[in-house]
This record gives sequence, C-alpha cells and structure tokens, in this order.
Amino acid sequence: MQRENLLVINPGSTSTKVAVFKKTENIVQKNLSHSTEELVKYEKITDQFEYREHMILDWLKEEKIELESLAAVVGRGGLLKPMPSGTYKVTDAMIEDLKIGVQGEHASNLGGILARGIADLQGIPSFIVDPVAVDEFPDIARVSGLPELPRKSLVHSLNIKAVGRRAAKDMGKTLADVNFIVAHLGGGISISPVEKGLIIDANNANDAGPFSPERAGSLPVGALIKLCYSGKYTQAEIKKMIVGKAGLVGYLGTNDARDVIKMIESGDEKAALIFDAMTYQISKEIGAMATVLKGKIDAVILTGGIAYSNLLCEKIAKRVQFIAPVKVYPGEDEMLALAEGTQRVLDGEENAKIYEDEVK
Repeated sequence: MQRENLLVINPGSTSTKVAVFKKTENIVQKNLSHSTEELVKYEKITDQFEYREHMILDWLKEEKIELESLAAVVGRGGLLKPMPSGTYKVTDAMIEDLKIGVQGEHASNLGGILARGIADLQGIPSFIVDPVAVDEFPDIARVSGLPELPRKSLVHSLNIKAVGRRAAKDMGKTLADVNFIVAHLGGGISISPVEKGLIIDANNANDAGPFSPERAGSLPVGALIKLCYSGKYTQAEIKKMIVGKAGLVGYLGTNDARDVIKMIESGDEKAALIFDAMTYQISKEIGAMATVLKGKIDAVILTGGIAYSNLLCEKIAKRVQFIAPVKVYPGEDEMLALAEGTQRVLDGEENAKIYEDEVK
C-alpha cells in the first residue's frame, strides 16, 4: 500500500480535532469530544495520552483509514521552550519537555506526544509545526521595563505564518519578500509585525494588547495590584477573571461576536460601545506594531474566527488603512496549516528542524 496520507491531530481542552489529508487535500475530518466526567480521571493533561490515542485509532478504523496508508503524523505544537518557527521532528527531548510542561500545561502539549505515539506504530516520522512557543524576537523586544518580567513570545504563530504565506502568494511573492502586520482575532488576540517571514514582536494574548471576546488584555497595573491584594479574590479567581471572564464576556455576558452584533442591531448602546472599544484597541495595537516595521508594510492582515465579522473588519480598516492595504483572511485553518508544514518537509521544500538543536 502506498503511503500518501497525513494524519493531523489538534488536541483541545475538551476535544481532539483529527483529519486525514492526501498531501494538502482534506479527505476526512472529525471533532472527537471528551466528557468532563472522563477527563477528571486524569491528574495532568498529558496523562490523557492513551485515552485520546485509543479514540483516534478507533476513529481511523471507523473511517477505514489503514495505518499503512500514512506517510507521517503531525500534531499541534505545545508550550515548549522558545524556538524558531518551522516544522519539527518529534524527538525524545521534545516529548520530555511536553510532558513536563516547560512553559505551562496545555492541551496542545498532547499534540506531539500523540503524533509520536501513533507514528511509532508504523515506524513513520512525526512532526509539529509552528507551536505557540515560536520565538523570533530581537533582544530589544524582550525588554519590558521591569528586569524581573521580560517580555515573552507566546503567539498564534501557526495561523499567523500560514496566513502570511497565503497572502504573500496572492501578491505573487513569498513570505520572505514582504512585511506584514498580522492580527489574529479569536478568543485571544495576537497582533504581530512579520518582517521577511519572522515574527519580531507580539502582544502575549493572555497578558497584553487589546481585550478580546474573553480576555482582558493590557490593564492598569496599579489598579490590578490593588485588586489582587484586596482580599476578595484568590490567585486562581484573578487569573480566571483576566483570562476567561473578561473582554466581551465581562462587559456583555457573551464571548460570541455574533451575539454582540445582534445586540447592536437591536439598539443596545452598551454593546455598541464595547464592540467599538474592542476594534479601537485592536487598531491601536496595529498602529503600535507599524512602528516596529518603521512604516515599511505591504499589508495589514486580519484573520481568526472573529474576522468573519464584516462590521468588525470594516471598523478596524477605517482606522488602519492609512498604514497599508487591509486584507481579510477569516478563520484559522489549523489543520490545513499543520498538513502544509508537514508536506513541505516531505516534498523536500524544507528540512525538518531538531528541537534540541534549536531551542534557546
């Protein structure tokens, strides 16, 4: 049997997205759901490996996809040590860091572990592509103002790089030829200047930048310190307040931009103000990142789930179109981006990187 399929695995907190690609054509895809009752049995996220692996293997059987048809397996990259972008072979050192959670515990840490586990059944390669730990910052971008708290690169790099490549191709160029500001607009918001293919700055979507559908973004530091020491909240409650219960949720009770637009259309003035404030903050961050590129920008790109909102994109474009043409690529096709990154290696367009040789 000819090995021409790619298995793509994207673990989330309560589900695992799986797909089989033939090169970069999506043949079949499914979202495998995991109940809270099942997941509560496991102390750590990475302890869920065997449970999720069995579900994936059962799904492949249901779809009559033979393991012998797979050329490679690719998983979503997790919170690894800072590293350059690219497609990485899953190595023992990477697996160890994913299990430890060197930059934190997250469902995406299972991506490389699952890819390696299933690939090893067939003796085929396993990969991850452009994890959130991608770090291409110059030293100047790391200085925060407080030596104890350096700025870190934790960014939606998979979608930013993939959309950047598509936009550059649409312009008849490669990503290495252009400068973009890419605004990934989803549950979290990452706004990044991409210079000749490198993400040279970004707001950490959990800590800074615009507020989003469910995250607070940058906050007044003095007031935040008082809130933390008010005695009213635990550390866990503060963290949940800032990431999960902030942004549109905090003000309007929903993290769905579509619901907010319906509220605006029904005449809700508060919803209109908060929605405008979100687009205002996104636009300000785009403007700030324009200075990083010294104004030499080929396009401002809006992408991510809430870029499907024409109203949101129009409001942002009115504020930032003086910087560069605004191009909209809605959604975040992570499964395709993972397949594309793997296929570039299999086709010899890129060399797979080795994690332990590249980490900082």
